[in-house]
Amino acid sequence: MALLSLLVSKPSLKTSLLSLTSHLIPIIPSSPLSSHCTTSTFPLPSQSPPVPKKLPFNISAHAKTWQDPYHWMRNAKDPDFVDYLNQENSYAQAFMADTQNLQKILLEEMKNRLPAQISTPPERWGHWLYYQYIPEGKEYPVLCRRLETEESGLLKTLLNYAKGHFGMEQVLLDWNQIAEQYGYVHVGTCRVSPDHNFLAYTLDITGNEQFLLQVKDLSNGYIVSRSQVDGVVSLAWAQDSTILFYTVSDENQRPYRVLFTKVGSDEIDDVPVFTESNSSFCVDITSTKDGKFITVNSNSRTSSEEGIYLVYVIDATNPLDGLQRVRERVSGVRYFLEHHYGVFYILTNAPLSESEDLSDGNYYLAQCLVEDIQSSDWQNIILPSEDMSFQDMDIFNGHLVLFVNKKSFPALCSVNLPIKFNSVKHLEIENLDPWFFPLPSNQCNIVPGSNHDFTNPVYRVVLSSPVMPGVIVDYNMSERIFSIVQQEKVRDISGDCGSCSLAYELDTSEHRDPLNNKEKNNLNIELQRWKDFSGAYCCKTKEVISHDGVRVPLTILYSLKAWQRGQAPGLLEGYGAYGEVLDKSWCSDRLSLLDRGWVLAFADVRGGGGHSLWHKYGSGLNKCNSIHDFISCGNYLVSEGYVHKDRLGAIGFSAGGLLVGAAINMNPNLFRAAILKVPFLDACNTLLDPSLPLTLLDYEEFGNPQIQSQFESILSYSPYDNIPRDACLPSMLVTASFHDSRVGVWEAAKWVARTRDIACSHCSRSVILKTNMTGGHFGEGGCYSQCEETAYDYAFLMKTIGNVNDNK
Repeated sequence: MALLSLLVSKPSLKTSLLSLTSHLIPIIPSSPLSSHCTTSTFPLPSQSPPVPKKLPFNISAHAKTWQDPYHWMRNAKDPDFVDYLNQENSYAQAFMADTQNLQKILLEEMKNRLPAQISTPPERWGHWLYYQYIPEGKEYPVLCRRLETEESGLLKTLLNYAKGHFGMEQVLLDWNQIAEQYGYVHVGTCRVSPDHNFLAYTLDITGNEQFLLQVKDLSNGYIVSRSQVDGVVSLAWAQDSTILFYTVSDENQRPYRVLFTKVGSDEIDDVPVFTESNSSFCVDITSTKDGKFITVNSNSRTSSEEGIYLVYVIDATNPLDGLQRVRERVSGVRYFLEHHYGVFYILTNAPLSESEDLSDGNYYLAQCLVEDIQSSDWQNIILPSEDMSFQDMDIFNGHLVLFVNKKSFPALCSVNLPIKFNSVKHLEIENLDPWFFPLPSNQCNIVPGSNHDFTNPVYRVVLSSPVMPGVIVDYNMSERIFSIVQQEKVRDISGDCGSCSLAYELDTSEHRDPLNNKEKNNLNIELQRWKDFSGAYCCKTKEVISHDGVRVPLTILYSLKAWQRGQAPGLLEGYGAYGEVLDKSWCSDRLSLLDRGWVLAFADVRGGGGHSLWHKYGSGLNKCNSIHDFISCGNYLVSEGYVHKDRLGAIGFSAGGLLVGAAINMNPNLFRAAILKVPFLDACNTLLDPSLPLTLLDYEEFGNPQIQSQFESILSYSPYDNIPRDACLPSMLVTASFHDSRVGVWEAAKWVARTRDIACSHCSRSVILKTNMTGGHFGEGGCYSQCEETAYDYAFLMKTIGNVNDNK
C-alpha cells in the first residue's frame, strides 16, 4: 500500500477543483429477458428483502409526466427511510452470512501482504525533511518532519532511512488522533507555510465534505485562534507566511469565493478577494512553485475542451495589491501558469492564429515576461512534436518538467532552464534537448511526488503498474540519471505466485539522453532495477472494437498459473467520466482474486481520460458511447475466452456505478454479478433538481435537462428510469454512505427498491444494499478498514459467481 503525500505544495496544474464533482455516467435501451434465474446456484436468506413504502409523486418535464413512488426517500432524515436502510443492512448481513469464514480468510490474506512498515522516504524541503508513516496497528498516517543538518546531506538521510535511523521527530498531524476523537477523519488539503512555521489544513470529521480550515502553529503545536473556517476547499500562502488565501463553498458545494486571513491577528476580519457569481463556475487557488505568485482560477468544468477558463494572478510578495487578470475569458481556452525569475510559462490551448480550430484540444507552452502577461500576443512558443501532446508541467530553479502523452502513452521529460529563444519565436520540444525519464513500461501509472523544493534538481515520482508494486524514483535532471529510493514490499507472495522477474526491459533507445550521456545513462539503467511480478501475472492491453468502430483500450490481468481459458471468472471495471483516467496502479488485494483464477479487466471507455477528444466523445449527448464501449469490452472478454460466459462480473465506483448500472439495463445477460459503489443511479431526477449540491456543475458532464434534446438523452440512459421489467438481472451489491454529499444516499436505495419492484422477483432477492450510516463518499479510508471492505466485496463475487475450480 503506497502512501501518497498530503503535503503537496500545489496540485497538478491541470487538476481542476471540479474533481469535487466526481459523480457518474452511462446509457440504455431495452433488452431480451434471461431464460433462467441467476440465483439458482447459491443459497438465499430465509427472510424476504425489505419492502419500502410507496407514495404517489408525479414528475413532469418537456410535456412528459412519470411516477416516482420512491421520491420520498430524498428526505434522508425521514425516520421511515432510516429504518428502511437499517432493514436493508440486516438483509445484506443475512445474505452474506454464509461467507463469514471466507471474508476472514480474504482479510487475513490482504493484511498479511501489507508491508510491516508503511512509510514514505523523507523528502527535503528547505532545511526540513518531511515524511509520513502508519504506526503499527493503526489505520491512518502520521505526518512528520525533522531538521536536516548540513552535515547529514540527502544521501546520508536516505541511508539512515533505509536503516531505520531517525533523528528528532516532530509530529505535525496525526490522523489517528482525530479519528479516535471524532470517529471519522478526512484531511482534504495540507499546506506548510513558506517559513515552515505553520501548517494549514482542511478537515472533515463527518463525511459530508464540509471541510474546516485549521492552522497549527508548529512551534508549539496549538491551533491558531480565529483560523477555523467552514466550507474551505483550497489554500495558498503569501510569501510572508502570515497571510493565507483560501476558497469557500456555497450551499451547493461550489467553491466560489477567495478570501485571505492574517494568521494570528485579531485586528481584521477575513477579507474577500474574488467572488465568482456565475453558478456554473468553480474557483481554485494555487501557488507557483517558487512561491512568487498565487493564481486564482475560475473554470466551468473538469477536463473541459469546451469549458470557459479565467485566471488572475496575485503577487505573493505584495498580496494586498489585488488581482491582475491574465486574459479575457474565451470559451474553450484554458491557461495554467508557472513562474521562473520574472518570466511566466503558460500551458495553454489558445489559438495561435485566428483561423486555428480549438477542437483538437492540443496544448503548447508559451513564455512571456511578467509585465507582458496581459499582452494579446505571446510571441515565444514551445510546441510538441507530431507524436506528442503536452498534458501538464512543473518547474524548478534549473529545469522545466513536462508531462506528455507520447505515442499514446504517458511520459515525462525535463528541459534545462532558462530557455533562450534568441531571434526564433517558435521552437519544438526536440530543439530544447529534452531528457525523457526512463520508465518501466507503457502500462506504467505515474504519480508525481510532493516535489516542494524549487531549488532541487531531483524530481520524485511514484511509478506503478498492474504487475509492479509502487516504486519511488528520483530523477536527477542535472546529471540525467535516476535512482530507486523505495519499492513497496509485498509479503506472502513468492511461495504462492512463483518467482518474480527482475524488471521490465527498458527501451533504452527511446529513453536515453540523446546527446553526450549515453554511456552513463545505459550504465545507470543496468544498475537501477525495479521489480515486478510479470513472471507470475500476465498484463496485456487489447483494442476492442465498439459499436461505431472506435477502438477502446482494454487492460487484461490474470495469473499465468491459475487462469484457465474459457473457464475463468472475471471482473470488468469502468469509470468513463470527467476526463479521468481509470486507475490501474498496483493493488496487492487483487492477488486474492488472481490467485483463484480470476481475470481482472479495466475498460478505458470514452468519457474518461485518453487523447484530447476521448472525454468529449463520451460526455453530454455522446454519453451513450461510454455504455456501448463497456458492453463491447465485456463481450470481448467472453468471446476471446478470457472469461466464461456465465462468470463475468462488473464493478463501478461513483460515476462508474452509473456506467455499470446502465450497461446492466441494456444487456442484463452479459453480467452474472455487479458491485456498484456509492453509485449515481437516479441521473434524470437529480439533474432536474438544481438545488442539489453539484447538480449545476454536472450539466457540463451529463447535459442540462432543461434543454429538451439533452433531457431526452439523459432519460434514455438514466439507470433508475430504465430497469427492464421482469428481467433476470445479475446479483448486485450496492453500497451507499449516509453522509455522502456527492451522491445522495437515496440514489442507491431508490435503485434497489425499484429493481425489486420491477425486475424478476426471484433474481432481485440477490440484490443487496449495504449503507455506511456514519461515513461519506470516500468511506472510512483506513488501511485495515479498506481491506475489510474489499474482502466483503470479493466474498460477494465468489458467492455469486464462484471461482475457477467451482462446479457450476
